[in-house]
Amino acid sequence: MTAEYFVVRGQVEQGDQRGRELGFPTANIALRDQDGQVGDGVWAGWAERADGTRIAAAVSVGRRPTYYGADGYRLVEAHLLEFSGDLYGEVLTVWLGHHLREQKAYPSSEALIAALDKDIADAGKWAADNPAEGLPDAGDAGDGVVRRVTA
Repeated sequence: MTAEYFVVRGQVEQGDQRGRELGFPTANIALRDQDGQVGDGVWAGWAERADGTRIAAAVSVGRRPTYYGADGYRLVEAHLLEFSGDLYGEVLTVWLGHHLREQKAYPSSEALIAALDKDIADAGKWAADNPAEGLPDAGDAGDGVVRRVTA
C-alpha cells in the first residue's frame, strides 16, 4: 500500500507565544500559499531537524480560529512530542501523515487545551504505528510550500 503525505519545509519563526502559554510550544513555519494544497486541520506527523533527527509531532495547519477567526495568517504549527528546546531560526521539514480533525474555534482556552491533549495523544499513537524510517523523500521544495509526496 502506498502511503501519502504532505510535506513542508521552512525556517522556524517566532510567533505570538500562545502555544507556549497554553503549555504546547510550537515551531511555526509561515506558508507562502495562503490558499493551500492541504486544507486547514490538525495532523499527526513527523518533523525533521537540520541534523537529521526526526521527532513525532502534532501539527496544526491554519489560521488559529480560536484567537484570530478567519483573519489569521495561515501557518504550520508543529508541536514536537517529547522535545524541549529552542528551534528559532532552524529549518524544519514537516510531514503531515494522518488528518486528526478539522480546525475549529473553541469557546475558551481550557476547551482548546483539552482538544490539544487529545491531539497529542492521537499523534503519538499514529507515530508509534508509522515510524519515521518509512517516510518518503521530502524532495526539494521551496520554503513554506506544501507538497504531496508518496512512499
